[in-house]
Amino acid sequence: DAGGVDAIRRALVLLADHELNASTFAARVAASTGAPLAACLLAGLATLSGPRHGGAGEAVMQLAEDAARHGTDATIRRWLSHDRPLPGFGHQLYPDGDPRGAALLSVIEVDGTLSSLRDAAFAATGALPNIDFGLAALTRSLGLPRDAPFRLFALARSVGWAAHTVEQITSGSIIRPRGRYEGALA
Repeated sequence: DAGGVDAIRRALVLLADHELNASTFAARVAASTGAPLAACLLAGLATLSGPRHGGAGEAVMQLAEDAARHGTDATIRRWLSHDRPLPGFGHQLYPDGDPRGAALLSVIEVDGTLSSLRDAAFAATGALPNIDFGLAALTRSLGLPRDAPFRLFALARSVGWAAHTVEQITSGSIIRPRGRYEGALA
């Protein structure tokens, strides 16, 4: 339907670029060495696959499944008791809420399980939904496959990586961060 198409388009636009995040940095580092475009995109994809980056959407899907099975409050207590942040809530760059998540959530209908999770997570942590929550809500709303949050994220971000790769190659400089040892001297 047209609403679903528009929501997917919105997600792709919102996710295409996001400053110098970990996966974009990896793609740029690869590009700075003269690696071909495909290798630069693979560097970005490998980095995106981590559970604290692009893999967070699938963690939100798991959180929702747990909430449906065991209840929202019990699920949130269990996740928080393991000293791990709730996936899909909060973002270090956006203490007042992730505008990307809000923009995506404004055009989709959030199901009862995710709505309950959103309310309970805010009550427990004060954190608002982020883009990962939005991707999970989009996935559930449209009946997409369970791994759709990652696929949509990777598809969108690959366009940004390609642009960053071209920009980095054009600059002609190699990215060479420095490290400084701060441990005990033997």
